[in-house]
Amino acid sequence: MTKMITGWNLDNSYARLPESLFTKQNPTAVRSPKLIILNDQLAAALGLNVQALQSKEGVAVLAGNQIPEGALPLAQAYAGHQFGNFTMLGDGRAVLLGEQITPLGARFDIQLKGSGRTPYSRRGDGRAALGPMLREYIISEAMHALDIATTRSLAVVTSGESIIRESEQPGAILTRVAASHLRVGTFQYISEWGTFEDLRSLADYTLQRHFPGAETTENPYLFLLQEVIKRQAALIAKWQLVGFIHGVMNTDNMALSGETIDYGPCAFMDAYDPGTVFSSIDMRGRYAYGNQPHIAGWNLARFAETLLPLLHDNEEQAVKIAQDAILEFTGLYRCNWLAGMRAKLGIFNEELQDESLIEDLLNMMHKYREDYTNTFRALTFDTSEDMVLFGTNEFSQWNERWQARLGRQQEAKAASHQLMRNSNPGIIPRNHRVEAALEAAVQGDYSVMERLLAVLSSPYAHSPEQADYSKLPGPSTHPYQTFCGT
Repeated sequence: MTKMITGWNLDNSYARLPESLFTKQNPTAVRSPKLIILNDQLAAALGLNVQALQSKEGVAVLAGNQIPEGALPLAQAYAGHQFGNFTMLGDGRAVLLGEQITPLGARFDIQLKGSGRTPYSRRGDGRAALGPMLREYIISEAMHALDIATTRSLAVVTSGESIIRESEQPGAILTRVAASHLRVGTFQYISEWGTFEDLRSLADYTLQRHFPGAETTENPYLFLLQEVIKRQAALIAKWQLVGFIHGVMNTDNMALSGETIDYGPCAFMDAYDPGTVFSSIDMRGRYAYGNQPHIAGWNLARFAETLLPLLHDNEEQAVKIAQDAILEFTGLYRCNWLAGMRAKLGIFNEELQDESLIEDLLNMMHKYREDYTNTFRALTFDTSEDMVLFGTNEFSQWNERWQARLGRQQEAKAASHQLMRNSNPGIIPRNHRVEAALEAAVQGDYSVMERLLAVLSSPYAHSPEQADYSKLPGPSTHPYQTFCGT
């Protein structure tokens, strides 16, 4: 152990759960760690000394070469349905150092990703490449700026070692910050291989950590299920509202806290198309943009199944309780999505015809393959942006309906415009921009990434500096694909 002035204030509540849920595991030291990027604002919010983190000793902790005081490193066990197939899983290349208690009393997991082999690595080497780790840093921080619940990225360090994927690549370690790493897959694991007491301990821990107030309810475990459903309904709606495609919505990638987690083959949609898939491994479109709400409901049903022994002593009654709760998801998601879409169109109140107004616009965008983000930005600022859609009779008729709809609400036009500015980002992490930043970074030039991160930090500023970053990529003979980066 090493004493530091860095500000680590670590607890290890997860390590007090049943031992079957984890394996104590130190990170594997690397040859020559070098700090590539540090999230100064996040570090300060966590109560960490930014200058000390940049020191040799601080970087050694971020690389896994030294263990900070109070840490009890472990790899978590979990299971999951991966593309619908159930399997045993776990942290195969990640180690949880502990839970940082911030100056305000909040608790966050501090995890090193790419920190070496664990008992759950299977055939993997436990390492990560620089490109995918920087990708998670960029996208997770962009999601945070978009006001979407997400894990955060504290730092990326290179290891001074090469790893072999499709080719030889520089190795790296990401420090991930999360409300927790409790997943649907954590409950699936304990449901399959643990005891009833283990399941109850995990459920009680989850309630205590994320969902206070259960003690005043008639059925605390139904309360847990309902609260997880509410958070996921809100999260998935926000994904859809900005055109975000997660890429691998396996049950082990659904965090019970309601945060977006595990940025692998994720990407943002350009031309609006519900069938959009970027992941190279999603051959059948299971996790396509338009399927994400359905898959979230499916994953939540798997979570509900794990809770059946806690919901009621009678299995038939437990199933009925779980089914009734899961049936609420679609309505909750739809309410969140409709509220967000109304805001994107400057609408404050509710009318029955709003849904058809929204759907008709999306159908036109799909028909004319218009860019999702730029279409709403153009509507916000009343600019044509050289889009084919805006020159059609279909749009003219739709626009008349929209203007009439705006005229039926009490709020002034200026208020609607401000609502749209606050709801329609002027910039997203365009796939070609992210790839350009990663390509330069792997070659040792981090300036491209730094500029990209700067503009992504204020997506609703609609500043002149962002204009170039909103442009679409040039034509390509190959569809854009993303990869897991394992």
